[in-house]
Amino acid sequence: MKIRNMISLAVLFALIAVAAFFRLAPTDPARWHIDPGTVAVTDCTQIATENGATRVSCLRPEDPATLLAKLDGIALATPRTVRLAGSAETGRITWTTRSLIWGFPDFTTVAATAVPEGTRLDILARQRWGRDDMGVNAKRLTAWMQNL
Repeated sequence: MKIRNMISLAVLFALIAVAAFFRLAPTDPARWHIDPGTVAVTDCTQIATENGATRVSCLRPEDPATLLAKLDGIALATPRTVRLAGSAETGRITWTTRSLIWGFPDFTTVAATAVPEGTRLDILARQRWGRDDMGVNAKRLTAWMQNL
């Protein structure tokens, strides 16, 4: 019975250690707070996923600061989401959204740039760990665009 208890404690400790690693690993804003404007402009419902990143790029009628402030409110209302860097005034914001159980971080960066047609909105969402996010970032961006 003692060996079974010791094994159970070892497994529990290992799970806690893994969870702590993913939640407490330092995050460098310079690595994640990057310009997402590298894709062609489409409409705000065309969300594309490739090479582990989810992107949307579209034109909106609002001015950049107003658009980013609205999107910042939508993002911060998302569970387990915090602002990592940037602001509406600077034209770019990056948020971290963590998964419920393990706390895996996903990073979403948005940039809003004034163009003659209105505002170009570029969003890039990607996970820090792994190659496939199982559609989580696309689902989040879809919800954000519907609320925008």
